[in-house]
Amino acid sequence: MVESALQEPRCIVLIRRDNIGDLVLTTPLIHALRERFPVARLIVLGTGYNVPVLAGHPDVDAVYAYDKAKHRPELPRLAVWMSTLRALRELRRERPDLAILAGSGAQHQAARLARWIRPGAILGFVEDGQPAEVTIPVPWGEGPHLHAAEDVFRLGMPLGISGPPGQCLVAPDREEAIRFAAARARMGGVRRAVAVHVSARRPRQRWSADKFAALIRALAVAGDLLPVLLWAPGAEDDPRHPGDDAKAAAIRAAAADVPVLAWPTRNLPELSGALSGCALMICADGGAMHMAAGLGLPIVGLFGDSPPTRWRPWGVPHRVLQGPSGDVGSLDVESVRRAAVALLDEPSD
Repeated sequence: MVESALQEPRCIVLIRRDNIGDLVLTTPLIHALRERFPVARLIVLGTGYNVPVLAGHPDVDAVYAYDKAKHRPELPRLAVWMSTLRALRELRRERPDLAILAGSGAQHQAARLARWIRPGAILGFVEDGQPAEVTIPVPWGEGPHLHAAEDVFRLGMPLGISGPPGQCLVAPDREEAIRFAAARARMGGVRRAVAVHVSARRPRQRWSADKFAALIRALAVAGDLLPVLLWAPGAEDDPRHPGDDAKAAAIRAAAADVPVLAWPTRNLPELSGALSGCALMICADGGAMHMAAGLGLPIVGLFGDSPPTRWRPWGVPHRVLQGPSGDVGSLDVESVRRAAVALLDEPSD
Protein backbone atom coordinates (compact mmCIF):
# COMPACT_ATOMS: atom_id res chain seq x y z
CA MET A 1 0.00 0.00 0.00
CA VAL A 2 2.87 2.39 0.80
CA GLU A 3 4.45 1.70 -2.58
CA SER A 4 1.22 2.45 -4.49
CA ALA A 5 0.72 5.65 -2.46
CA LEU A 6 4.12 6.83 -3.66
CA GLN A 7 3.66 5.92 -7.31
CA GLU A 8 0.07 6.65 -8.41
CA PRO A 9 -2.17 7.72 -5.54
CA ARG A 10 -5.84 7.99 -6.47
CA CYS A 11 -6.67 10.34 -3.57
CA ILE A 12 -4.30 12.53 -1.51
CA VAL A 13 -5.26 14.37 1.68
CA LEU A 14 -2.98 17.16 2.84
CA ILE A 15 -3.48 18.16 6.48
CA ARG A 16 -2.50 21.67 7.58
CA ARG A 17 -4.01 22.75 10.87
CA ASP A 18 -2.17 25.91 11.93
CA ASN A 19 -2.22 29.56 10.80
CA ILE A 20 -3.29 31.38 7.65
CA GLY A 21 0.25 32.24 6.60
CA ASP A 22 1.40 28.64 7.08
CA LEU A 23 -1.27 27.37 4.71
CA VAL A 24 -0.41 30.04 2.12
CA LEU A 25 3.23 28.92 2.32
CA THR A 26 2.09 25.34 1.64
CA THR A 27 0.50 26.24 -1.70
CA PRO A 28 3.77 25.69 -3.63
CA LEU A 29 3.73 22.08 -2.38
CA ILE A 30 0.04 21.77 -3.29
CA HIS A 31 0.79 22.97 -6.83
CA ALA A 32 3.72 20.57 -7.13
CA LEU A 33 1.46 17.70 -6.04
CA ARG A 34 -1.06 18.66 -8.71
CA GLU A 35 1.65 18.69 -11.39
CA ARG A 36 3.13 15.40 -10.19
CA PHE A 37 -0.26 13.63 -9.94
CA PRO A 38 -2.56 15.43 -12.41
CA VAL A 39 -5.46 12.95 -12.18
CA ALA A 40 -5.37 12.33 -8.42
CA ARG A 41 -8.11 13.77 -6.24
CA LEU A 42 -6.33 16.37 -4.10
CA ILE A 43 -8.02 17.27 -0.81
CA VAL A 44 -6.96 19.64 1.96
CA LEU A 45 -8.04 19.18 5.57
CA GLY A 46 -7.67 22.35 7.57
CA THR A 47 -9.51 24.38 10.17
CA GLY A 48 -12.41 26.76 9.81
CA TYR A 49 -9.84 29.46 10.54
CA ASN A 50 -7.36 28.79 7.74
CA VAL A 51 -9.20 27.03 4.87
CA PRO A 52 -10.75 30.22 3.40
CA VAL A 53 -7.22 30.77 2.03
CA LEU A 54 -7.96 28.04 -0.52
CA ALA A 55 -11.29 29.35 -1.80
CA GLY A 56 -11.23 29.10 -5.58
CA HIS A 57 -7.78 27.49 -5.63
CA PRO A 58 -7.30 25.76 -9.01
CA ASP A 59 -5.16 22.89 -7.70
CA VAL A 60 -7.52 21.70 -4.95
CA ASP A 61 -10.47 19.39 -5.63
CA ALA A 62 -12.06 19.59 -2.17
CA VAL A 63 -11.55 21.24 1.20
CA TYR A 64 -12.64 19.79 4.53
CA ALA A 65 -12.55 21.83 7.72
CA TYR A 66 -12.92 21.20 11.42
CA ASP A 67 -12.98 23.69 14.27
CA LYS A 68 -10.52 23.94 17.10
CA ALA A 69 -12.20 24.58 20.44
CA LYS A 70 -10.24 27.81 20.92
CA HIS A 71 -11.67 29.19 17.67
CA ARG A 72 -15.28 28.45 18.73
CA PRO A 73 -15.45 29.48 22.42
CA GLU A 74 -19.20 30.13 22.10
CA LEU A 75 -19.81 26.38 21.59
CA PRO A 76 -19.56 23.58 24.16
CA ARG A 77 -16.43 21.51 23.66
CA LEU A 78 -18.53 18.41 23.05
CA ALA A 79 -20.29 20.13 20.13
CA VAL A 80 -16.93 21.09 18.62
CA TRP A 81 -15.59 17.55 18.98
CA MET A 82 -18.72 16.02 17.45
CA SER A 83 -18.45 18.39 14.49
CA THR A 84 -14.83 17.34 14.01
CA LEU A 85 -15.80 13.68 14.15
CA ARG A 86 -18.44 14.18 11.44
CA ALA A 87 -15.89 15.90 9.17
CA LEU A 88 -13.40 13.06 9.64
CA ARG A 89 -16.05 10.44 8.91
CA GLU A 90 -16.96 12.21 5.67
CA LEU A 91 -13.30 12.40 4.73
CA ARG A 92 -12.83 8.71 5.49
CA ARG A 93 -15.44 7.97 2.79
CA GLU A 94 -13.04 9.50 0.25
CA ARG A 95 -10.83 6.43 0.87
CA PRO A 96 -7.53 8.34 0.61
CA ASP A 97 -4.42 6.49 -0.46
CA LEU A 98 -2.08 9.02 1.12
CA ALA A 99 -2.23 11.61 3.90
CA ILE A 100 0.47 14.28 4.10
CA LEU A 101 1.09 15.94 7.47
CA ALA A 102 2.03 19.40 6.22
CA GLY A 103 3.64 21.31 9.04
CA SER A 104 6.93 22.10 10.70
CA GLY A 105 8.41 19.28 12.70
CA ALA A 106 6.59 16.30 14.14
CA GLN A 107 2.82 16.78 13.70
CA HIS A 108 1.36 14.64 16.48
CA GLN A 109 -2.17 16.04 16.40
CA ALA A 110 -2.31 15.90 12.60
CA ALA A 111 -1.12 12.28 12.79
CA ARG A 112 -4.05 11.45 15.09
CA LEU A 113 -6.45 13.07 12.62
CA ALA A 114 -4.88 11.09 9.79
CA ARG A 115 -5.33 7.86 11.69
CA TRP A 116 -9.06 8.57 11.92
CA ILE A 117 -9.44 8.86 8.14
CA ARG A 118 -7.54 5.60 7.54
CA PRO A 119 -5.31 6.46 4.57
CA GLY A 120 -3.20 3.81 2.90
CA ALA A 121 -0.04 5.64 3.99
CA ILE A 122 0.92 8.67 6.09
CA LEU A 123 3.78 10.93 5.01
CA GLY A 124 5.26 13.47 7.41
CA PHE A 125 8.23 14.87 9.24
CA VAL A 126 9.58 12.83 12.13
CA GLU A 127 11.86 13.68 15.03
CA ASP A 128 13.46 10.76 16.88
CA GLY A 129 11.05 8.39 15.14
CA GLN A 130 7.92 10.26 16.17
CA PRO A 131 5.03 10.40 15.44
CA ALA A 132 4.82 6.65 15.18
CA GLU A 133 1.78 6.80 12.83
CA VAL A 134 3.98 8.08 9.98
CA THR A 135 4.69 5.30 7.48
CA ILE A 136 6.66 7.46 5.02
CA PRO A 137 9.02 9.42 7.28
CA VAL A 138 11.01 12.52 6.33
CA PRO A 139 13.57 13.59 8.97
CA TRP A 140 12.88 17.20 9.91
CA GLY A 141 16.63 17.79 10.31
CA GLU A 142 17.60 21.20 8.97
CA GLY A 143 13.98 22.35 8.73
CA PRO A 144 14.18 25.09 11.41
CA HIS A 145 16.94 26.84 9.44
CA LEU A 146 15.01 27.00 6.16
CA HIS A 147 12.32 29.36 4.96
CA ALA A 148 8.94 27.92 5.94
CA ALA A 149 7.99 27.40 2.27
CA GLU A 150 11.23 25.49 1.63
CA ASP A 151 10.80 23.49 4.81
CA VAL A 152 7.34 22.07 4.08
CA PHE A 153 8.17 21.59 0.38
CA ARG A 154 10.64 18.84 1.38
CA LEU A 155 7.68 16.60 2.10
CA GLY A 156 7.43 16.12 -1.65
CA MET A 157 10.80 14.38 -1.90
CA PRO A 158 9.53 10.81 -1.35
CA LEU A 159 6.97 11.50 -4.10
CA GLY A 160 9.56 12.53 -6.67
CA ILE A 161 9.10 16.28 -6.15
CA SER A 162 12.33 18.26 -5.99
CA GLY A 163 13.78 21.68 -6.68
CA PRO A 164 12.95 25.01 -5.02
CA PRO A 165 9.30 25.81 -4.25
CA GLY A 166 7.45 27.96 -6.75
CA GLN A 167 5.36 30.98 -5.86
CA CYS A 168 2.50 30.90 -3.40
CA LEU A 169 -0.97 31.12 -4.88
CA VAL A 170 -4.13 32.66 -3.45
CA ALA A 171 -7.21 33.23 -5.62
CA PRO A 172 -8.84 36.65 -5.05
CA ASP A 173 -12.51 36.73 -4.18
CA ARG A 174 -14.21 37.95 -7.35
CA GLU A 175 -17.16 39.73 -5.76
CA GLU A 176 -14.99 41.51 -3.22
CA ALA A 177 -12.52 42.51 -5.94
CA ILE A 178 -15.39 44.10 -7.89
CA ARG A 179 -16.63 45.91 -4.79
CA PHE A 180 -13.15 47.25 -4.07
CA ALA A 181 -12.62 48.34 -7.67
CA ALA A 182 -15.89 50.30 -7.54
CA ALA A 183 -14.84 52.08 -4.35
CA ARG A 184 -11.46 52.89 -5.84
CA ALA A 185 -13.12 54.26 -9.00
CA ARG A 186 -15.22 56.60 -6.88
CA MET A 187 -11.96 58.16 -5.67
CA GLY A 188 -10.70 58.83 -9.17
CA GLY A 189 -9.24 55.45 -10.07
CA VAL A 190 -6.05 56.76 -11.71
CA ARG A 191 -3.70 56.59 -8.74
CA ARG A 192 -1.84 53.37 -7.94
CA ALA A 193 -3.33 51.85 -4.81
CA VAL A 194 -0.89 51.07 -2.01
CA ALA A 195 -2.23 48.79 0.73
CA VAL A 196 -1.20 49.76 4.26
CA HIS A 197 -2.31 47.05 6.68
CA VAL A 198 -2.12 48.27 10.27
CA SER A 199 -3.16 45.17 12.26
CA ALA A 200 -0.75 42.71 13.86
CA ARG A 201 -1.46 39.98 16.36
CA ARG A 202 1.74 40.20 18.42
CA PRO A 203 2.72 43.39 20.31
CA ARG A 204 6.29 43.47 18.96
CA GLN A 205 4.91 43.43 15.41
CA ARG A 206 2.81 46.56 15.88
CA TRP A 207 3.59 50.02 14.53
CA SER A 208 1.96 53.05 16.14
CA ALA A 209 -1.03 54.92 14.73
CA ASP A 210 0.93 58.17 14.44
CA LYS A 211 3.66 56.48 12.35
CA PHE A 212 1.11 54.87 10.06
CA ALA A 213 -0.61 58.24 9.64
CA ALA A 214 2.69 59.92 8.79
CA LEU A 215 3.48 57.19 6.26
CA ILE A 216 0.06 57.51 4.62
CA ARG A 217 0.44 61.27 4.34
CA ALA A 218 3.93 60.88 2.84
CA LEU A 219 2.65 58.40 0.24
CA ALA A 220 -0.42 60.45 -0.63
CA VAL A 221 1.50 63.67 -1.31
CA ALA A 222 3.53 61.84 -3.96
CA GLY A 223 0.58 62.56 -6.27
CA ASP A 224 0.10 59.27 -8.08
CA LEU A 225 -0.48 57.00 -5.09
CA LEU A 226 -3.72 56.20 -3.26
CA PRO A 227 -3.10 54.80 0.25
CA VAL A 228 -5.56 52.03 1.14
CA LEU A 229 -5.97 51.70 4.90
CA LEU A 230 -6.64 48.06 5.81
CA TRP A 231 -7.35 46.75 9.29
CA ALA A 232 -9.07 43.99 11.22
CA PRO A 233 -12.25 45.58 12.59
CA GLY A 234 -13.42 45.30 16.18
CA ALA A 235 -12.58 46.52 19.64
CA GLU A 236 -9.02 46.27 20.91
CA ASP A 237 -10.15 44.65 24.17
CA ASP A 238 -12.25 41.92 22.53
CA PRO A 239 -10.78 38.75 24.13
CA ARG A 240 -11.68 36.55 21.14
CA HIS A 241 -10.83 38.72 18.14
CA PRO A 242 -9.01 41.95 19.09
CA GLY A 243 -9.59 44.58 16.43
CA ASP A 244 -8.19 47.93 15.37
CA ASP A 245 -11.21 50.17 14.83
CA ALA A 246 -9.87 52.74 17.30
CA LYS A 247 -6.42 52.68 15.73
CA ALA A 248 -7.84 53.06 12.22
CA ALA A 249 -9.99 55.99 13.37
CA ALA A 250 -6.93 57.70 14.86
CA ILE A 251 -4.99 57.19 11.62
CA ARG A 252 -7.83 58.57 9.51
CA ALA A 253 -8.15 61.62 11.76
CA ALA A 254 -4.42 62.34 11.60
CA ALA A 255 -4.39 61.95 7.79
CA ALA A 256 -7.71 63.67 7.12
CA ASP A 257 -6.15 66.16 4.70
CA VAL A 258 -5.06 63.52 2.14
CA PRO A 259 -7.04 61.01 0.04
CA VAL A 260 -7.26 57.63 1.79
CA LEU A 261 -9.46 54.66 0.97
CA ALA A 262 -10.42 53.09 4.32
CA TRP A 263 -11.23 49.39 3.97
CA PRO A 264 -11.91 47.21 7.02
CA THR A 265 -11.28 43.52 6.31
CA ARG A 266 -13.67 41.40 8.35
CA ASN A 267 -12.69 38.19 6.60
CA LEU A 268 -10.24 36.74 4.09
CA PRO A 269 -12.44 37.32 1.02
CA GLU A 270 -12.56 41.05 1.81
CA LEU A 271 -8.79 41.10 2.29
CA SER A 272 -8.04 39.20 -0.93
CA GLY A 273 -10.47 41.33 -2.93
CA ALA A 274 -8.87 44.56 -1.77
CA LEU A 275 -5.29 43.35 -2.24
CA SER A 276 -6.07 42.20 -5.79
CA GLY A 277 -6.61 45.86 -6.71
CA CYS A 278 -3.39 47.16 -5.16
CA ALA A 279 0.11 47.64 -6.54
CA LEU A 280 2.01 47.18 -3.25
CA MET A 281 1.48 45.97 0.32
CA ILE A 282 3.02 47.49 3.45
CA CYS A 283 2.40 45.45 6.59
CA ALA A 284 3.85 43.62 9.55
CA ASP A 285 4.94 40.01 9.26
CA GLY A 286 1.84 37.82 9.51
CA GLY A 287 -0.95 36.12 7.63
CA ALA A 288 -1.95 39.22 5.65
CA MET A 289 1.61 39.58 4.38
CA HIS A 290 1.63 36.01 3.06
CA MET A 291 -1.83 36.51 1.53
CA ALA A 292 -0.41 39.47 -0.39
CA ALA A 293 2.52 37.33 -1.58
CA GLY A 294 0.04 34.67 -2.73
CA LEU A 295 -1.65 37.35 -4.83
CA GLY A 296 1.68 38.38 -6.36
CA LEU A 297 2.08 41.80 -4.72
CA PRO A 298 5.45 43.39 -3.98
CA ILE A 299 5.72 43.76 -0.21
CA VAL A 300 7.41 45.96 2.36
CA GLY A 301 7.48 43.68 5.40
CA LEU A 302 7.91 45.13 8.89
CA PHE A 303 9.55 42.61 11.20
CA GLY A 304 9.97 42.65 14.95
CA ASP A 305 11.43 39.59 16.66
CA SER A 306 10.40 36.97 14.08
CA PRO A 307 13.25 35.81 11.80
CA PRO A 308 13.02 37.10 8.19
CA THR A 309 15.12 34.15 7.02
CA ARG A 310 12.14 31.91 7.82
CA TRP A 311 9.15 34.20 7.38
CA ARG A 312 10.02 36.79 4.71
CA PRO A 313 7.59 37.15 1.76
CA TRP A 314 8.07 34.20 -0.59
CA GLY A 315 8.34 34.44 -4.36
CA VAL A 316 7.64 38.17 -4.82
CA PRO A 317 9.78 41.34 -4.85
CA HIS A 318 10.08 42.59 -1.31
CA ARG A 319 11.94 44.73 1.18
CA VAL A 320 12.25 43.53 4.76
CA LEU A 321 12.78 46.09 7.51
CA GLN A 322 13.49 44.74 10.97
CA GLY A 323 13.44 46.81 14.12
CA PRO A 324 16.98 46.88 15.59
CA SER A 325 15.55 46.13 19.02
CA GLY A 326 13.36 43.30 17.74
CA ASP A 327 10.35 45.61 17.87
CA VAL A 328 8.54 47.04 14.82
CA GLY A 329 7.91 50.17 16.86
CA SER A 330 11.55 51.18 16.53
CA LEU A 331 11.32 51.52 12.72
CA ASP A 332 11.17 55.07 11.37
CA VAL A 333 8.66 56.34 8.84
CA GLU A 334 11.16 57.54 6.25
CA SER A 335 12.84 54.12 5.96
CA VAL A 336 9.48 52.50 5.24
CA ARG A 337 8.53 55.19 2.72
CA ARG A 338 11.83 54.82 0.86
CA ALA A 339 11.46 51.03 0.72
CA ALA A 340 7.95 51.37 -0.70
CA VAL A 341 8.97 53.89 -3.36
CA ALA A 342 11.97 51.76 -4.37
CA LEU A 343 9.75 48.71 -4.87
CA LEU A 344 7.16 50.69 -6.84
CA ASP A 345 9.89 52.04 -9.10
CA GLU A 346 11.36 48.61 -9.86
CA PRO A 347 10.57 47.46 -13.42
CA SER A 348 8.19 44.52 -13.53
CA ASP A 349 9.18 41.35 -15.37
